[in-house]
Amino acid sequence: MQLIRASERIPPGSKPPTGGRFHGRALLQAMHQTDAKTQVGFVHFEAGAHTMWHTHSGGQVLHIVEGNARVRPWGDKTHELAAGDTAIAPPGEKHWHGASLDAEMTQLAITSGDVTWLEDVEDL
Repeated sequence: MQLIRASERIPPGSKPPTGGRFHGRALLQAMHQTDAKTQVGFVHFEAGAHTMWHTHSGGQVLHIVEGNARVRPWGDKTHELAAGDTAIAPPGEKHWHGASLDAEMTQLAITSGDVTWLEDVEDL
């Protein structure tokens, strides 16, 4: 059994995302990979940091652990989320997510399938 304390969620040495898929500073901490296509991990976003538009072939669950988040599915408005809130993107839904403009945020992300990275977010 592996135990992970709250104070260890985003430890020193967590890695920033690669490939220019995030704007602003974010840190990733992979927690578990159940198979080649399902991953569980924490992502910490500094205020204003966010992903590019993207999809997940198997969907994604985002549970806000700390701070304030913003999420937006394609064709919809930006939604504000707080600690304890959860967003579920069904398979193939185009979306982006990140921290609010004035507060950091940590999310627990459960991601299934392949990720397809798309264009930059122009309208925050």
